[in-house]
Amino acid sequence: MIKVSVVVPVYNPGHYIAPCIESLLRQSLPPEEYEVIFVDDGSTDDTPELLDKLAAEHPHVRVHHQENSGWPGKPRNVGVEMAHGEYVQFVDQDDELGAEALERLYALASRNGSDVVLGKVGGTMAGPSNVFRQTVERCTVENAALIESVSPHKMFRRAFLLDNSIRFPEGKRRLEDQLFMVEAYLKARIVSILGDYVCYYWQRRDDGGNNSGSRTALRSYYDNLREVLDAVEVDTQPGELRNKLLRRFFRVEMMMRLREPRLLRYSEGYRNEGYKVVKELAAERFSSGEVVAGLSPIMRLRATLLERDRLDGLMELARRCENVRGFATVDDLRWYDGALCADVRTGLLHADGSPVVVTERDGRFFLDQTLVAGLPTVDGWDVGDPREHAEAEVRVHHRDSNTWWFAPVTLRPILVPVGGGPQPTYHVVLSGTVPLDPRTLAGGGALEPGRYEAWMSVQTLGLGRSVRLAIEGGARWDGALVPAVVGDPARIVVPHRTMPLGQLALEVDERHQTLAGELATRGIGQLQARGSQLHLAVPIQAAPGTAAREVEVVVGKSGSARTLPARIQPAQDAVLAFNDVTTLPPGRHPLSLRTDTSGRQRAIPIGTAIVRGGRIVGVRSITYRAIPRRVIARVATDPWLHKQAFRAIAALPTGPAERARTFVRRLARWSTR
Repeated sequence: MIKVSVVVPVYNPGHYIAPCIESLLRQSLPPEEYEVIFVDDGSTDDTPELLDKLAAEHPHVRVHHQENSGWPGKPRNVGVEMAHGEYVQFVDQDDELGAEALERLYALASRNGSDVVLGKVGGTMAGPSNVFRQTVERCTVENAALIESVSPHKMFRRAFLLDNSIRFPEGKRRLEDQLFMVEAYLKARIVSILGDYVCYYWQRRDDGGNNSGSRTALRSYYDNLREVLDAVEVDTQPGELRNKLLRRFFRVEMMMRLREPRLLRYSEGYRNEGYKVVKELAAERFSSGEVVAGLSPIMRLRATLLERDRLDGLMELARRCENVRGFATVDDLRWYDGALCADVRTGLLHADGSPVVVTERDGRFFLDQTLVAGLPTVDGWDVGDPREHAEAEVRVHHRDSNTWWFAPVTLRPILVPVGGGPQPTYHVVLSGTVPLDPRTLAGGGALEPGRYEAWMSVQTLGLGRSVRLAIEGGARWDGALVPAVVGDPARIVVPHRTMPLGQLALEVDERHQTLAGELATRGIGQLQARGSQLHLAVPIQAAPGTAAREVEVVVGKSGSARTLPARIQPAQDAVLAFNDVTTLPPGRHPLSLRTDTSGRQRAIPIGTAIVRGGRIVGVRSITYRAIPRRVIARVATDPWLHKQAFRAIAALPTGPAERARTFVRRLARWSTR
């Protein structure tokens, strides 16, 4: 039985198709349970031969060749017609699937009888999306924000598509994917969302070949948008569902063109033409005001200026809003029950650091005069309840996969009084306690190994900003940023501040021996002998229910060192347990820790073992020696700082540049010894 058919439209991909092919062939679903259908849309490079050879080598790969149709719509339709699978998954030629994507998506679809299944998206072209905040077994477009994800790279029940005649528009046209997705969402009885595994990697090509940001023929673009709006109205009744769906297209496809930074960056001719066609469509389809009424305050203000034909007002509002920035403050940080808990506050500020405020008059709230004063045809702007459109959340970014994960808590908006003017003025601030739990932060699942940097996303009054969740230096935070072992099996988690920005980051099962560097810097505790085993107190948090973590201890210098199996054992204070060494001569010997038991990483010194009579009788810290190593190691393993350092070196003359590179590499190696 074929469970899933993967349909890939192909046209002159060159070498960019290789990662896609590799990802499709390495799926965890057995080859006899899925098929890959490449629909070659008249390629003129060597792709047709490559695909034919691939199909000859792999029985579950099929290829169809056709004349060029000009766009992906027809190849996708042909692929659906050819498919033998119960479900169809669409993939673009320069993107990739996660290794377990088909297996996980099909399992979710099968247990729910889903018509459509959305898989979490990552990769170099994917930003954070709340749609994939967590796994949702069953939902519909009425009770979930599905309309915020309108790319077609999803899994569909083939019979659902055929029975409802859901097809892609064919030929050269824009927004064919949005039209397809609107029809699918509105006809689907059950939609599922897989949020705890990255299924689809949307990758940016270094030649810009998949860049969808190029300028298009504006009138044809908005003619195609009219068809999408028509599809919404055909399959919905007047009311909130229709308004919600139309609101998304008004806000994203139309008004995004008339706000910062785009509006300020366009050439005058392009800006004027875009303004003209958006104004025409707004007057034609959104004149009743029902859709606009549900927008955020500043977006409603933009829509009003558009309705009153004030491009000059939109330009001025864009200039003022462009200067607004977000802030995020960490008030406290602590480990609790295996999660790093951060007490945070966030909001918006003007460029001079003053808060973006609302003013209360006669029980109504009005927008900050810094933003609204002097705008044409506008004399004050009523924002309604300023807390209604306020939301914020902490996200963590996994650099390796360019994947975003969401902390499970949203923050609560409050109105903080500001100043002592004649009228009450308030700053909209959001605050709360956010747990960062490595065991569940990946959409309910455990985080993969790697570095995760914390960001705050904040929106108030219709302005949204993303800001690094940074913490100040000092002894207070050094005490809070203590390493931890959590979970069963045990995961090593090392929180720290990135340099030079001080951003909060988590190293999960670190690859650069971060834990050993932390222990060396902080200093280790007393050594206790328990029979033939030694217990060394270490500054590591251990949550209740945490298992022991297998590590290695290396005693002695290179050439005569002994590598001993060891464990980080959770207790009231975590201990590093390892067997005594009886073959070392008396004296002092380096004591090093390796958390990667594969042996691929160097062991990092954490102290000095004192040997007498063939026994280790004490261990001394090397804190004073570890600090420079720790600093240099952080610089060497931070990609941004690494890039900046070598960019500066590249500006030097050839001889000094080569000597500088050699010195930096030696320094980096020394920092990890």
